[in-house]
This record gives sequence, C-alpha cells and structure tokens, in this order.
Amino acid sequence: MTHSMLKKTAALLAGTAMLVGVTACGRTNTDSTASADDVTTIDSSPATGELTIWAMGNEGDLLGDFVKDFEEENPDVTVTVTAIPWSSAHDKLQTAIAAGNGPDIAQMGTTWMADFSDSFSQVPDNFDLSDFSEGPLEAGQVDGTQLGIPWYVDTRVLYYRTDIAEQAGWTEAPETWDELKQMAQDLQKVDGVEWGMYQQPSGTDSFIGVLPYVFSAGAELTDDGQTQWTLNTDAMKEALDFTSSLYEDGIADPNADVSAGANITNFVSGEAPMMIEGPTAVSQINELGGEGFEDKYTTVTLPSMDGSPDAVSFVGGCDLVVFKDSDNKQAAWKFIQWASQPEVQAAWYELSSDLPASQTAWSDEALADNDKLVAFGDQLESTMAPPALATWAQVGSAGDRIVEQINKGQVTVEEGLESLQSEADSIGMGN
Repeated sequence: MTHSMLKKTAALLAGTAMLVGVTACGRTNTDSTASADDVTTIDSSPATGELTIWAMGNEGDLLGDFVKDFEEENPDVTVTVTAIPWSSAHDKLQTAIAAGNGPDIAQMGTTWMADFSDSFSQVPDNFDLSDFSEGPLEAGQVDGTQLGIPWYVDTRVLYYRTDIAEQAGWTEAPETWDELKQMAQDLQKVDGVEWGMYQQPSGTDSFIGVLPYVFSAGAELTDDGQTQWTLNTDAMKEALDFTSSLYEDGIADPNADVSAGANITNFVSGEAPMMIEGPTAVSQINELGGEGFEDKYTTVTLPSMDGSPDAVSFVGGCDLVVFKDSDNKQAAWKFIQWASQPEVQAAWYELSSDLPASQTAWSDEALADNDKLVAFGDQLESTMAPPALATWAQVGSAGDRIVEQINKGQVTVEEGLESLQSEADSIGMGN
C-alpha cells in the first residue's frame, strides 16, 4: 500500500461520508475562483437575517433543534433547516443549483465537493482553520482552494457482544481475519444466535461495507496519480474472496434485512452478535438495549488480514459549504464558524454521535470518558478514504450492484471484478 493512500489521523480524517444510492454528475467546470460578492472577511457583529440550511440523513433530522442555540446567541437571525434523505440529496442539489434556488449552507459529503465546486463560495481569509488537521482540510479543497469546512469525521470498527462471546469461549478480540471467522462460527453455537456476523450483503453502501477488507488487503481503488481505476487486482480478489466466504459458509445472511437499523436490532437481540459499524451505532445500541446493555458489548479496532500491526478501515466525513447564490453569506459563515467551535462540536457529538472534526473537542469528557470511542480514536490512525473524484459515486453504485451479485452467488469474484473494472473504465475519472 502506498504512503499516499494510507494515512494517519492527521492526513485522512475525512474522505467520503455517504454514497447512499446516488448517481453523480460530472463537473461541468473546475473553476472554483471566488465570485465578486464572496465574503473574504467574517466581521465580528452578530448574525442577522434569514438563513437556510440543507442537511441530510440523521443530521438533517437533528439539526433543526440544535441551531436554536445559535439563534439565541444571534437573536436577529432566523435559521431554517431542511432535512433531506441521502437517497435524493444529490439530485435535489443538482436541480436547485441549476435553478439558482439552493440553500445558503449545505452539508456536503466530501466526495461530492468536486461535483458541485462551481457553486461554492471560498472560505473567508480570516476563518480560523488551526483546530482542523490536514486531511479534513484537504478534503474540503478543490484545485487547492478551500471551499468546505470539516463538520464531522467517521470510520468503522468491530462491535461484538462480549456476553455471548464469553459463552462461546472468547475473552479476547479477534486479531486476524481467520480469527474473526472462527469467532463468528463459535458464536453461532450459542443459543439464540443465528448468524455469527452481520455483513451487509446488498443495497446502498454494500461496496463501502467491504472497503475495510479491501484496504487491509493492500488494494487501492485508483493508481497513485488517479488516472485510472484499479479494481480488478489480486488484492481486491483476496478481500472479496474472504467477504463472500462469510455467506458461502453460512456465517452471514446473504438475504439479510438491509433497512436502516436492522443490524442494530439483530445485534441487540443476539441474532447476529458481531458487526462492523460506525460511531452512531453506539447510541443506537444503548437506546434499544436499555439500561445496562452497554456492559454487554465492546468496540475494538478491526482485525488485520494476517496479523500485521494495522488493519485499515474506511474513513469518511462531511463538510459545511456556503453557496455562491446565498444572499446572506456573512450569516452563513458565522454559523459555520459557530458550528466549528470545540464545545459546539462536542455537544453535537452528544446529540448525533458524529465524531468531531475539531481536534480540541476530543478532550471533552463526553468523548474522552467514553470507553466505546477508544477504538475509533485508535482506528483513525489507520484509515483510507475513497478517492475524491466526481465519478466515485457512480463507480461506488456499480460496486454496490456487483458486490450483491457476488454475495448472492450470481457471479464469481473474478467475474464480478472484471465487470466492475470494465464499468469503471467506461465511467472514467471525471477529470
């Protein structure tokens, strides 16, 4: 694996957050120069006027109430948050931009930055970026221009039920793929366990679901110069041979429910007591499991392919951006400035379980004292992100479809990767 693709926290805390069933449009223009009415300096006065924000998924559902604190600090501003499903967000943004009626601010998955860069305002010169590490900042840049501010970061770790594992004879976490598989098979011998592990077999983001295995096997999705896709390689085959074997050997359900929260339900019930998931699962598990359930499971860094020191996990995140068409850019940047404060990011974590992009926020007791987050902090030291290319969403969508075909035994791994490479070559790099 090349150094350019394997990064530590300081270099890759934000990559992509959400594919979620979209079809990306290509960039029609890579010019990201400032428009004449861009805000180059944020003034010190309170925010005023009306401000519209589009936020997606869970963030969209939660942000409407959260912004009331900003309104209290700025009593002459009114913030309206529109919640948009990730499944329709890309098309809705594309349509709104074309019509010139987009929001002032939007939550932006980092691999969408290239798609819509022509529509974003530059970050003002006096926006303090010192609390963000290099990787998140770079993910918000297009052609070297800072267009987005990191909002939150994301990665994946292994969750497992310690109470069930102890019944199966496991008192330590698996350290290799072989141990992971053996542990899953042993868990299936415990009463009430049907599947040793939940692995998403199909649907949106099923390709992202295999990326930790892909990256840990040493595969890279593009060449170093991002001039071509590299999806049909020996390392990719080794990774998908392993993930598909989980279904072939009856460890994971090839017809598992992939609707939102299904894996959480199966984890809490014990039907599938192991899974690879992100940080938001912690609060979901604790809420569904009820009082005391947090003592029945743990989170650990991912097992490596062969016992080497570091397994490599998927990393993602989201930026906040201001649109050039905004009529209230001063208030927009003041909101993002407020949302970037460590104490606000820590409070947002407590509400949403989104890991802070602010480095200082990690010292807040809500994060520092949470034993379930230790694995995330450790895993962030060994992560990779999908390439920030305008065509990644299309390639990822093709990957979802082909991974499903492989997992259901409709094509072999070799046939699937050959097909994926061919489709990716046709889609291109979007340059």
